[in-house]
Amino acid sequence: MDAVDNPYSPGAGAPPPELIGRHQVREQMAVAIARIRQGRSAKSFLMVGLRGVGKTVLLERIRQDAEQAGVLTVRAETPENRSLPALLAPQLRVALLALSRVGAAREFAAKGLRALAGFARGLKLKYSDIEIGFDAEPEAGVADNGDLEVDLSTLLDRVGTAAKKANTAVVLFIDELQYLPEDQFAALIAALHRCAQTQLPVALVGAGLPQLRALAGHAKSYAERLFDFPAIGPLSEDEATLAILRPAARMGVAFTDQALAEVLKKTEGYPYFLQEWGKHSWDVAPQSPITDGDVHAASAEVIAALDQSFFLVRFDRLTPAEKRYLRAMAELGPGPHRSGDIATALGKRVSAIGPLRERIIMKGMIWSPSHGDTAFTVPLFDEFMKRIMPGTDWKKD
Repeated sequence: MDAVDNPYSPGAGAPPPELIGRHQVREQMAVAIARIRQGRSAKSFLMVGLRGVGKTVLLERIRQDAEQAGVLTVRAETPENRSLPALLAPQLRVALLALSRVGAAREFAAKGLRALAGFARGLKLKYSDIEIGFDAEPEAGVADNGDLEVDLSTLLDRVGTAAKKANTAVVLFIDELQYLPEDQFAALIAALHRCAQTQLPVALVGAGLPQLRALAGHAKSYAERLFDFPAIGPLSEDEATLAILRPAARMGVAFTDQALAEVLKKTEGYPYFLQEWGKHSWDVAPQSPITDGDVHAASAEVIAALDQSFFLVRFDRLTPAEKRYLRAMAELGPGPHRSGDIATALGKRVSAIGPLRERIIMKGMIWSPSHGDTAFTVPLFDEFMKRIMPGTDWKKD
């Protein structure tokens, strides 16, 4: 079949041909954003889930939904080497400039821009990566104390007041929030809490790995009352079936029942893997319908593609000791696993590998579903670890 017509779209953050199984979350967030815009009570959202479940795609779709409803959005991703002020300042400047074009909000947006100038100058010494052009002179004593929690609260207060005068809302959309340092996360939570207390239309829709809920609670004890934490998981069998069949059907292509069953088994309902198996099965198949033989033939190509991209990019960030730790986990199976069992597989004491485990959690490779348990954040990573570190040589320090 013609690869040009292939409807599947694997890729980091690439939208699938059809977003299946996320309508309830989108509707829930649309209602909350509409309430916040009207000055009514509603929680912000932190979506949590493993790699490959489509959090980034869903976050972007919800952002588009909000913009279509007339809401201003601020979009950012938290890399490990950028500070929160550096991420937010340029985006908040854009939002304030947009608000300054609304007559009723012009004066308040100007105050917000002055606060932003003070915010950037006050924090520049501590966060040297802040780069922003100034559209106004800073207002002395406003958001310029050099204390992130105090200054960000003041800045978002100014932003929220301007948005309220413009009869809109400003919603922050931030991906990979688990990488945000605790003090910066605490400052963001405190600023949102202040906006909620004063009923200003500012909210956060964030996404991150499963440990994000615990990180938020550690940053501020009241975080669980400020946020909802929708869990984004694999698709159900019916949803995964639609995700595979619908795009192909629109192109006049079908799957046999056996082929569909094989795709569902291989992918375990993870949206990213569904797109990979759909794409390669299409490319391998000579004609419609796509058969289980086509899926089997495509699976080798899929695994090779995943190993060279989805898995390897994460593996390469690990130290030799961290790789051995994950290989020991893989030896035990998909998980979760008790810390004691992992230590035994490594031939070490639990206390000796505690700091190593914490470093791997910080890199976003594992998380703790419950006390003493450890699980991969990347689906099927146990199989990859066995492929890339075969045999028993990994047991040697």
